[in-house]
Amino acid sequence: MDLAGQDGASFGQLHFGDARLGDARRTARLVAVADQLLQHPQGTFPQKLPDPSGLDAFYRLVKARGVTHATVLAPHCQLTHRRMAEHAGVTLLLQDSTVLDYSGLGIAELGQVGDGHGRGYYCHNCLAITAQRQVLGLAHQILHTRRDVPDGETRAQCRQHPQRESRLWRATARALPAAPPGRVWVDVADCAADITEFIDYEAEHHRRYVVRSQHNRCVTLATATGESRHKLWTLARALPLGRRVQDVAVAAQGRQPARTARVRLAWAAVTIVPPRQRRGDERGVPLAVWVVRVAEVDPPAGVEPLEWILLTNAAVAQEDDAWERAAWYGCRVVVEEYHKCQKTGCDIEQMQFEYADRLRPAIALVSVVALALLQLRDWARQEERQGQPATAWVPPLWVRVLSQWRYGPGRPELTVREFVLALGRLGGHQNRPSDGLPGWQTLWRGWMQLQAMLQGVRLLNSETCGGT
Repeated sequence: MDLAGQDGASFGQLHFGDARLGDARRTARLVAVADQLLQHPQGTFPQKLPDPSGLDAFYRLVKARGVTHATVLAPHCQLTHRRMAEHAGVTLLLQDSTVLDYSGLGIAELGQVGDGHGRGYYCHNCLAITAQRQVLGLAHQILHTRRDVPDGETRAQCRQHPQRESRLWRATARALPAAPPGRVWVDVADCAADITEFIDYEAEHHRRYVVRSQHNRCVTLATATGESRHKLWTLARALPLGRRVQDVAVAAQGRQPARTARVRLAWAAVTIVPPRQRRGDERGVPLAVWVVRVAEVDPPAGVEPLEWILLTNAAVAQEDDAWERAAWYGCRVVVEEYHKCQKTGCDIEQMQFEYADRLRPAIALVSVVALALLQLRDWARQEERQGQPATAWVPPLWVRVLSQWRYGPGRPELTVREFVLALGRLGGHQNRPSDGLPGWQTLWRGWMQLQAMLQGVRLLNSETCGGT
């Protein structure tokens, strides 16, 4: 994910320049709007695009035939797929859904959200990242409409319905390209993806996965005398924990603040016994998997211990393999951060449209802009980029303005790390060694401050040029 191309292309050109919208002028407008949203990601569209003529042009764009969620998102997803293919290390494909609530819009095509009284979409994102948590981009996105289930519908009818929500994970995997030879791509998902038809699809199509267990399934364990049958969780909790102890970051939940958990793990090869009655589009065959249990040791008093029971078809031959699988699942928090970028950073739920076919392409556009906020956090964490000139990744004017604010005259050049730290400082980060690196929300606050400063510089320059 980049804010600009290394060939000088703008953010909009890089991510939307190849959009096929039926008219080159539409693509040019999409590019221009993306560049504007990058500067002003927050608020409603009238706030993001304060110029009335530009706002009207955007509304005409999303109204045009050929401008859809798929056509707007396609060039960015294709760029992401190329980056996945080029990345020599492990690529993690994080699947997760978030609710986009548009209850106040009155669009009839929207579906149930929340407790059933709200209206909107379940936005199912597939975020491609490296194992070092560098964001490559959105690999796929589905805007799912939860249907109103009619009275009297049987369980069999529900399972056969094409709009069944449990199909999202499989549908996403099916939409993604296969990994090229020599590349390791891993689908990573929370317990909502612990669905037999998804696990079966992954095995049938030779896709690697790590999924957190939701169901205490029946499994068999190979022994010296044959096979023994067990419940998955009972077996996992009976496995001996390894000696190694490592720290795992635990996100804040409810009233519990974020913390660090000390964990050990256990693992074993098992076979999932297929259910007697098929519950979806699955083959009904035994599935060979590895179970990896991550368990907290000595948790603080009054705190529920961390426990992950993970299923994976990526072989676990030794303890290092088990730790790697656990680390892959631990990266899933990045897609949750991305959802915050969509909602808090870009106000994706604040859009005001009267028709679904205009709302959906706008969601695609804003979803890509939201990725830029995650990239700000990535920059300071990538050792290969930290010492590079910031002007290789952002416009020189941005660097000059931020450098002058942070260091005063006489230091126009900043490295990527210096730029990120200065941006964090602008957002309230103190830059003390004990503070660590600024997170995306702090960087986002600094980003908004910087964009306001840049707007002032542009206005001043335009007045100066107009008076000469």
